[in-house]
Amino acid sequence: MSGSGKVVCVTGGSGYIASWIIKLLLQRGYTVKATVRDPNDPKKVEHLSSLDGAKERLQLFPANLLEEGSFDQAVEGCECVFHTASPFYHAVTDPQAELIDPAVKGTLNVLNSCAKVPTIKRVVLTSSMAAVAYNGKPRTPEVVVDETWFSNPDLCRESQMWYVLSKTLAEDAAWKFVKEKGIDMVTINPAMVIGPLLQPTLNTSAAAVAKLFGAETYMNASFGWVHVKDVAMAHILAFEVPSANGRYCLVESVAHFSEVVKMLKELYPNAALPDKSADDKPLVPPYQVSKEKTRSLGIDYIPLKVCFKETVESLKEKGFVTL
Repeated sequence: MSGSGKVVCVTGGSGYIASWIIKLLLQRGYTVKATVRDPNDPKKVEHLSSLDGAKERLQLFPANLLEEGSFDQAVEGCECVFHTASPFYHAVTDPQAELIDPAVKGTLNVLNSCAKVPTIKRVVLTSSMAAVAYNGKPRTPEVVVDETWFSNPDLCRESQMWYVLSKTLAEDAAWKFVKEKGIDMVTINPAMVIGPLLQPTLNTSAAAVAKLFGAETYMNASFGWVHVKDVAMAHILAFEVPSANGRYCLVESVAHFSEVVKMLKELYPNAALPDKSADDKPLVPPYQVSKEKTRSLGIDYIPLKVCFKETVESLKEKGFVTL
């Protein structure tokens, strides 16, 4: 019970990754202060209050990313703050208001609250491979992406990749802020996070898997994939391992959707899964992501096939997929 007696905060507590971080923190004996927009919304909090240890060691606080000072109470007296709260969806009408402001201003708002609290030893920020891999360099099978890569905001704007832009600007703003204030920060940069869902709602990355069932075509895209337990564990180790520093790219492997479908067909031979790509262009090649740094943190990746199996079983159980 390495967390016994330690108090930490998790922002965006009801989210997919945050719920798993909270679950593992409670298992390790930590006392967790989690922020949610509305602690009285059962859809947002029931899955948290039913976790083992939640009754004794989980406190929920209302907080809003765009409301200055709303995280003050939650971070008070904490040793670490895990900042996961940031919107993630693709269908946006006003990217500035819906994605960029909550990501950038929200991150600075949380860090501002942290800067007032002398007990905080480290902040662990949930960033994304979105803030790493989009810099115009080619991504082909022999290319290895690592923590030294940074996405290019101008390129994101030109390509209208608003979610990618929001994560890139938020991480960039965070590094500048912590440098100025002398805050010790580590970022976790996962790719598409899959695995079992604790929350009752369908999150964006799990939806990408759910959408394949009954579809005519699959997306012509190659994504990095990683299990949610590995992502949650990486956050916790980023706090617990004193030498942890900088950024950590979290990707078990990069696979094209055609590969994903092939894997799903092996797991579920009778399922209605697509046979062809959504366009006639050559398939977008996969690339590699370095695992060196995350392995040094103590992450032993859950294999991709297990990731997909556990995702689909969870989607079936929650009624998001019928086979």
